[in-house]
Amino acid sequence: MSSYRIQFAKEIFGVPFTVGHVDIVRARDPGRALRAAEIRFARSHGITDWRERADIVALADERSGG
Repeated sequence: MSSYRIQFAKEIFGVPFTVGHVDIVRARDPGRALRAAEIRFARSHGITDWRERADIVALADERSGG
């Protein structure tokens, strides 16, 4: 299993501004990490969908777990 950091950004005039990030400690693959981060980001901001606060979501880096 691996650890992932997912960044959320809002694009303004074509420039992405980071609005937050979520660290996923254990996930089987990047797709599952991304989905878990989207849910966690939305819940932490009290919204139902992460797209209400961000336009872009990206896997920022990947670290192998031991």
